[in-house]
Amino acid sequence: MLLFFPFLGAEFGVWKMNGVPEDLIVYEIAVVVPKRNLNEENKGYDCVEVLVNEFRNVGLIVERVLGLSDEFIKLAAPLETLGRVAAKMQMKKTTHIGIDLQFEWEDIKAFVRQPDGSLFSWCERFQCYRHLIYEIVNKKNSVVTLKFDGKEIQWEAGESLLQRLELEGIVKQVFPLHDEIKRKKLLRSWALNWWDFTAQPIDEIYAYFGTKIAVYFSFLGMYTRWMIFPATFGLILQLIDFGSLKLLVFPAFFISVVLWAVLFFQFWKRKNSALSARWHLNFSVSTSEGYKLSGREWNSLQPPLELVKNSGIDKTKEKEALQRYEWFGYLKRFRNDVIIILSIICLQLPFELAYAHLYEVLKSDMVKFGLTVVYLLVIQYFTKIGGKISIRLIKHENNENTEYQADSLVYKVFGLYFMQSYIGVFYHALLHRNFMTLRQVLIQRLILYEVLENLVENSLPYLKYSYKKYRAVRNKKKREKGLIGKIQFATRVEKEYLKPTYSASISEELEDGLFDDFLELALQFGMIMMFACAFPLAFAFSALNNIAEMRTDALKLLAMLRRPVPRAAATIGAWLNIFQFLILMSICTNSALLVWLYDQEGKWKLEPGLAAILVMEHVLLLIKFGFSRFVPEEPAWVRAKRMKNATQAQDMCSKQLLRTISGREKAFGGYIRRKKPVGTNKTQ
Repeated sequence: MLLFFPFLGAEFGVWKMNGVPEDLIVYEIAVVVPKRNLNEENKGYDCVEVLVNEFRNVGLIVERVLGLSDEFIKLAAPLETLGRVAAKMQMKKTTHIGIDLQFEWEDIKAFVRQPDGSLFSWCERFQCYRHLIYEIVNKKNSVVTLKFDGKEIQWEAGESLLQRLELEGIVKQVFPLHDEIKRKKLLRSWALNWWDFTAQPIDEIYAYFGTKIAVYFSFLGMYTRWMIFPATFGLILQLIDFGSLKLLVFPAFFISVVLWAVLFFQFWKRKNSALSARWHLNFSVSTSEGYKLSGREWNSLQPPLELVKNSGIDKTKEKEALQRYEWFGYLKRFRNDVIIILSIICLQLPFELAYAHLYEVLKSDMVKFGLTVVYLLVIQYFTKIGGKISIRLIKHENNENTEYQADSLVYKVFGLYFMQSYIGVFYHALLHRNFMTLRQVLIQRLILYEVLENLVENSLPYLKYSYKKYRAVRNKKKREKGLIGKIQFATRVEKEYLKPTYSASISEELEDGLFDDFLELALQFGMIMMFACAFPLAFAFSALNNIAEMRTDALKLLAMLRRPVPRAAATIGAWLNIFQFLILMSICTNSALLVWLYDQEGKWKLEPGLAAILVMEHVLLLIKFGFSRFVPEEPAWVRAKRMKNATQAQDMCSKQLLRTISGREKAFGGYIRRKKPVGTNKTQ
């Protein structure tokens, strides 16, 4: 990260002459353009040459690398360049007294640095890079004609050069680059460190990947550590035959796992709040008890800018317009949700029930296993279709914030996954009441799904990378016939370009690969919680899987994929509500399983045992909603720090306001004193 070098010149050669070691410059962004033969007479008009010169003019350090078939323009930025563009963007940063103020380069010492000592986080640096490279516009009043391999390109006045070249297909991609020093350090201390099962360098992950990915791994680590208790309890239940005492032991296990889940998510909210305070994420300063974290609470139905600008002209019309916009937004979202729910009920539900019925009718275990494999493959295509439909529906919603659009997509797509993952299990559990079959289905769903998911998740990126390398070498040999020997990729940037992106399986527009990682955790959590009484050993399987998941996900991000584009969301978003919903579902389903276990004859009489189960269900529901009041979501030190910062901010604002008022009164008083003799003479 090039944050401590002064800006010495636009040309890269100037940097080397002034003593800045070339190997210490960290290039963080790459721009990919086709490789071509450039004539000297066209060099001044070539669009790529113009783009490189413009990059240097805005203060970026440029290095050009030739690959097998493409040219790579690597970009780095000194601290001064980033600081001045951050001030131009009016970026808000936390000061040493806890107030978020607009960044000013001249007052750099007033702002808090990141845990790793840098001034800007990776999310902030990436925003600055995007602003620098996409805000290069034609400042002339006329069209500029550029050339590329004999093709003329019209660069309109006020148009972004990079966007024009992307539309023309000249700029193929713009993507972030790995920092080799930090990447190798994280590989040693995180991805390949198996000695401490759940320990993770969260601050280093935050500094390298950004907020959203760091929050995910923090959640995964805490979730895995907390799972040790139910995993141990479930293992005891599986190994020891309690005989007739199982009617008491299973309810005790059920109560304990529900309390475990409720407590876990309350303490996760506390940890999330502590992480946000430690990383200096933006808080709105207030002395009240509540607070809102930037990215956590945001009005998803913000009025459009035109309505805000036109406000104040006519209060009645303004109110009507805002109310109409608000309620139309809610109605559009409700309409889209109804479409998704009806599609699930009318299309997916019959398919799921047919699979569940066939699984119950078939006798051979091998045929059942094969049917499950085919089912899991076929359902992937159904889910992709549902995801595409959801994205089209979301585009017609009034979601002004990208993270809320992503949350809306999560809710809709999870409905599809919920149906395909659990309806068959419900069929076996509640309709046929076959305990052995239910356990077989759970084992197949948990083990088979997670093993297949991990195999696909970790092998597919490598296969894609190998295929792209093979294609690049084959195309090179076709263009230059007669090449002898093995063709190798000499540059790291070209290898990164060939790696797959960290993208979601349903959509690359609103979600990245975190969607699939969170989805895997949510489906696992629902499976082990909703059928805890039927298969207590599932917690132990899930704990082992999550320990491996932490390392394989880390290895995937550091070695198999490109560096992801950072996301500034400070929480797990919609997934928290989904986990809370699954806890409620688990209370209902496990109560039904206990009723079935108690009333094996199917008489359904309201005897003391059944009555106790019904009472227990209602008590657990009350506990679920009551624990949020007993366990505060914000640690005491975070609350004290926030209150201290708010008090300091109010004191400073009060003093500044008093000085301003006092200064005006003095000026006004002096003006009166100067005027008074004249007025007195006139009176006399």
